Amino acid sequence: MIETVFLSLLISIFVGASAGYLGSLMVLEKMALVGDALSHVALPGLAIGYLLNFNPFIGGFAFLFVSAVMIWYVQRVTKLSFEALVGAAFTLALAVGIILLREDPEALFEALFGDITKVVLTDAIIAVVVSIAAILLTRVVYRKLVLAMISEDLAISKGIDVAKTNLLYLFLVSVVVAVGIKIVGTLLVGFLVIVPAIAARNLSPNIFRYTRASAIFGVISALSGVSLASYFPDFAPGPLVVFSGIAIFAITVVINKIKKLTV
Repeated sequence: MIETVFLSLLISIFVGASAGYLGSLMVLEKMALVGDALSHVALPGLAIGYLLNFNPFIGGFAFLFVSAVMIWYVQRVTKLSFEALVGAAFTLALAVGIILLREDPEALFEALFGDITKVVLTDAIIAVVVSIAAILLTRVVYRKLVLAMISEDLAISKGIDVAKTNLLYLFLVSVVVAVGIKIVGTLLVGFLVIVPAIAARNLSPNIFRYTRASAIFGVISALSGVSLASYFPDFAPGPLVVFSGIAIFAITVVINKIKKLTV
């Protein structure tokens, strides 16, 4: 029991940090809802994992990444908006996943809302390694992504391969979302990408503090929710993580309002 709690807290710290950090870019690019919708695309992969008796989160990541690459490619070929393509993929994936798990409501509930009480050492190792790698790789391309967000033509003139950089970022988001599913499930993992980042925007005067604050708020949200779940075992950790994050966001709104009134 103690080992499970420790592993759960460890996963929540690293996944919260990486999701918050990567989410800061999603919010800057006004693609926050894309991060949320993208998380649901993993559901068919999770379902296949449950049905074939292998780690469902490996299936979830595989399905998520393949879908992300396909969406990226179709967007380049058709010039349709990324948001529209992700929205279409999200609804299709959700429908397929629910159909596949229709006879296993327990597995469906776990896929949708997470179940961090079943974590093992392997899950924790994967979460830690993936989270650290995602943060480090994102730091390498962060300036390129921000420049491309400001002006794609300017980024290209600087020798930046915008398409490949965006694909790498999509890959990193897919990895972080996949490991985050263990905490909050496919329905709520988008929260870890969105809410810590928008909370950080309320308090951060520049982009560098903003990214750090996003990661910190991600850690606090995930850690608080998982900690509460250990005291209230009848509640799934996902909703408790969401409540914790929304509380942080509300506090930052109040602080921001007070700062404006005192200036």
